[in-house]
Amino acid sequence: MRYRPSTRTLLLAATGWAAFGGMAAAQSVPAQTEPVELEEIIVTGQPFGISQNATTIATSVVDEDALAIAPASSLGDLLNGLPGVRSTAFAPGSSRPVIRGLTGPRVQVLTNGVGLIDASSVSPDHQVATDPAESNRIEIIRGPATLAYGGSAIGGVVNILDGRIPEELPEGGIDGSISAQTSTVDDGTAFNGRATVALGQFALTVDAVTKDANSYDIPSSPISARRAAADGIERPDTGGVLPNSFSQLDAWGVGGSYIADKGFFGVSYKETDSTYGVVAEEGVFIDLQQERFDARGEYRFDAGPFRSIRGTYGQADYTHTEFEGPGEPGTIFNSDGQEARLDLVQRERDGWNGAIGIQALERTFEAIGEEAFVPTTDIEEQGIYTVQRLDRDGYGFEGGLRYDRRTLTATPLSGGDEIQREFDNWSASAAAFLRPAPGLFLGLSLSRTERAPSEVELFSDGVHIATAAYELGDVTLDSEKVTTLEGTVHYDRGAFRSDLHVYASKYDGFIDQRDTGEVFEFDEDGEIEEFPIFAYLQTDAEFKGFEAQAAYDVWTSGSQVVTLEAAADYVDADTDLGPAARIPPYSLTGRVKYASTPFDVALEVRHVGEQDEVAEFELPTDSYTLVNLSGAWRPFADRNVTVFAEGRNLTDEEAREHVSFLKDIAPQPGRNLRVGINYRF
Repeated sequence: MRYRPSTRTLLLAATGWAAFGGMAAAQSVPAQTEPVELEEIIVTGQPFGISQNATTIATSVVDEDALAIAPASSLGDLLNGLPGVRSTAFAPGSSRPVIRGLTGPRVQVLTNGVGLIDASSVSPDHQVATDPAESNRIEIIRGPATLAYGGSAIGGVVNILDGRIPEELPEGGIDGSISAQTSTVDDGTAFNGRATVALGQFALTVDAVTKDANSYDIPSSPISARRAAADGIERPDTGGVLPNSFSQLDAWGVGGSYIADKGFFGVSYKETDSTYGVVAEEGVFIDLQQERFDARGEYRFDAGPFRSIRGTYGQADYTHTEFEGPGEPGTIFNSDGQEARLDLVQRERDGWNGAIGIQALERTFEAIGEEAFVPTTDIEEQGIYTVQRLDRDGYGFEGGLRYDRRTLTATPLSGGDEIQREFDNWSASAAAFLRPAPGLFLGLSLSRTERAPSEVELFSDGVHIATAAYELGDVTLDSEKVTTLEGTVHYDRGAFRSDLHVYASKYDGFIDQRDTGEVFEFDEDGEIEEFPIFAYLQTDAEFKGFEAQAAYDVWTSGSQVVTLEAAADYVDADTDLGPAARIPPYSLTGRVKYASTPFDVALEVRHVGEQDEVAEFELPTDSYTLVNLSGAWRPFADRNVTVFAEGRNLTDEEAREHVSFLKDIAPQPGRNLRVGINYRF
């Protein structure tokens, strides 16, 4: 079944983009914009953009400089270790971010502010359909206070900004970068490049990524000691390699935009082709393909109550096939659809900023094959929101309101009549902040967010090979509601910088997936396999925790700086049924960095604690400590060339992520040396 957009949606999109095209085409002089300090301005969650040191919500940024020398990792693994962020650690091909213990449909992964329209939230073995190497900036919002993206972002937002549709002409007429790297732990290689060229008032962009990695080395048996003891088995020896953990990806894209003095309008196209192993099942691998079309534009008004109007549209055709052996296709997953949003940004008036917007989504999810555990589902969403902020320098207030309607239609796998569920959700937030002293920012926010159940939580009913479980949904689930109180402290003065977020969330109708203790017997060619039955249910829950980080420049001389950094995070989650499942333990990170014009060096020690507060039928996870050493050298005065190297897990420690379904059969990679070079022009 292929996705077909409704006439209403096509007319709306055509009308909106015709208006944008007409407004942009009416201009004749390229804009000469002032440079923006991207490392400080956050656009995700607040369409009008505010400084990272003035946000009442928890944010993190991976900027262009960091991405230029970042590992060739999947999204979850790349972000793992940021405050409050972990990885599902479902092998290199498919790891997603975990934010404050939440993942799947509760964490929205976006590209340029709209959804990926893939199947990555359906299952932890499904890859995010955008690779970090395609991006020039990644913004992470931790927690539910981001009304611009709706209740599905109840856990947080990861917004991947790729720059494929240029918003301004490149300085000097052309800019871009080329990178190459290799790693020892998986014999991996990765290459990526991008270039943006100015042609009069037009800017054209082309980019490409290719990655190839074998199954990675591990410092121990794939089976944990706790799992072996619980099952009464010996830990097998796989020769120091995690079987079936290989990955390969090719992606390319092209985009262009017309840039005028009052706005821009552009379009882009990209293709992704990825193949990776599924560690949970020997010989199983996934082949993923996606084609995506995007359009984006902005018009800036000369006068009136609004500063600008901005529109974004994305359409994608996504397919991935799970192969059970060479030439043996099994289950096929399709996710086709389109999403659009329109934002009106208010003109600042005496410290008052704001925005209003609308958002709409149509998507069809389809699973085909004997092991399909979710039926074909049609999903429609419409939302409208406003966010407002008053900043009087010494104090200020924020507030927001959003309404969403989500409709899911499916025919159960067990048969029967078609089922349609409609959910009307309201979300709101309020915050106040003070600046009682230079460099000090204090904030307190209260939010109430509602999230409709996903197609998996409602309709799943079958064996899910990737998680080695029989997953059972509940069509009677109600919307999940959470009230969160969060305190924020930013301090930045002189040589010392720090950031603290303390939060407490109370869930009404928390949707949880629990091991029932029952077993489903599956007949595979005359051989009986047993799978534990995991059922979705609703209960009340409380999450509380904190994220803290600090940095102090202990020595400065010209361009040379020695900095001490520290970070910690912790989350505790309890439900009426006991501890929530797969909640990450605390972490502590210490780092010493030397930075100068030609050299950067950093030594990091990261400790992740034991997790023994576990759900029923869930095994505890041991603590681990990683020692990492990294460096970068810029041999030329213009700093355009960077040679970088990283030694990760230097002590070859056995590390297992508690949030992972595979933690007891798939440890993290062992000792790894990674070297590479980046050239920016």
